[in-house]
Amino acid sequence: MINFLKKLIYFFYREYKLYLSGFHSVLTMITFFFVAIFTFIFSIGPKDEILSLLGVGIMWTLFLLSSTLSLRKYYQEDFENGNLVLLHLRGFSYELICILKTISHFIFVQIPFLIFLPIACILLSISIDKVYYIIISFFLGSIILSCLGSISSSMNLLNNRNYLIGSVIVIVFSIPVIIFSVGLIGQYDNFNSLINILFGILLITFAINPWASGACLKLAIENN
Repeated sequence: MINFLKKLIYFFYREYKLYLSGFHSVLTMITFFFVAIFTFIFSIGPKDEILSLLGVGIMWTLFLLSSTLSLRKYYQEDFENGNLVLLHLRGFSYELICILKTISHFIFVQIPFLIFLPIACILLSISIDKVYYIIISFFLGSIILSCLGSISSSMNLLNNRNYLIGSVIVIVFSIPVIIFSVGLIGQYDNFNSLINILFGILLITFAINPWASGACLKLAIENN
């Protein structure tokens, strides 16, 4: 048990150093997020009523597009330099690697977005009473997007011609997440029902992720 905990600490410390060294990528995604928000504001106009009405949908769309920019940070670099094989030789199963990679992606990529969400709400004139529901929906939805990103990224390890297929996969399968997350805002009577649906989607994707991603990792390493 102690050895396993040491391995986990080593893994997350290694991920921390990798994301810290490439933190400019995360800053680029956050910058893209806010620049796109300003673009929407300039194109729609400064009317608070319209921005408040469309703000949640705009944020979710931009959050989804920004998340697809980080797909290569999942497995591609570790696959190319052989670190995936080394992690497997250290006693990590491919399924466990996928789970830990998903958790580290959520911590080091998605959490920074969640921190800046209140600022985005202010820019889009979203009322304060909706911010609480937005943060909850983004928290659950970001974990789902991390799981979907893990699956699509692992599927594209041997795809050197059209890596955008991974982004398309994430966007298509995240449509139900966006529908229920946007519908959650302002639906005070149906809040518990919509949260349960989102939580159910989260459990399904989190359960499928390690097996689907792990199988893709094995196939990619065997055929590399």
